[in-house]
Amino acid sequence: MIRVGLTGGIASGKSAVGEVLQKLGALVVDSDQLARDVVAPGTPGLAAVVQRFGKDVLRPDGSLDRGRLGAVIFSDPAARADLNAIVHPLVRSASRSIEDQVTDPYAIVVLMIPLLVETGQERDFDALVVVDVDETTQLERLMARNGLTREEAQARIDAQASRAERLRVADYVIRNDAGLDELAERTHAVWHELEKLRGQQGDGCGC
Repeated sequence: MIRVGLTGGIASGKSAVGEVLQKLGALVVDSDQLARDVVAPGTPGLAAVVQRFGKDVLRPDGSLDRGRLGAVIFSDPAARADLNAIVHPLVRSASRSIEDQVTDPYAIVVLMIPLLVETGQERDFDALVVVDVDETTQLERLMARNGLTREEAQARIDAQASRAERLRVADYVIRNDAGLDELAERTHAVWHELEKLRGQQGDGCGC
């Protein structure tokens, strides 16, 4: 099994790349989705978040108001660290459970982790793929996608690793500075490299 880490800054296009990889045959584990699952209504994760941040972070239906929580944690590094201490172990446990169910020794498992570099996981994979976009484009995309002010969007970007820090540890870089067709083509190219890596591991002879 080939374990691939897929990361990139917020609004860089990780999800679009993940969708292409999934269509090509990868098992894609989306940490963002797992992060939502582990704080769903009725979960111990949500109970822990409420205990730390209070009921003000809940919607009337009892679900987590991610926008309200985001306003708290992106203005307070200590609060953000507390949230990460609650959510990250739960996400990693859920991710391991999914991986443990993989029986195909030739599977390519892609773990899509927004904070991969920030959490020191860059050495935990057979290959690390970074989706890269310039800071100006990233800011504009984030503002448009999430309906944020420039200051709010910049705060979210600043809370993550820098572009240079991600590129420094990348084995493969997928630039997302054009349209979806170009992004898909670049992702296909990286997929072919991952297939070569899988073939090398499958040989097992070290030749």
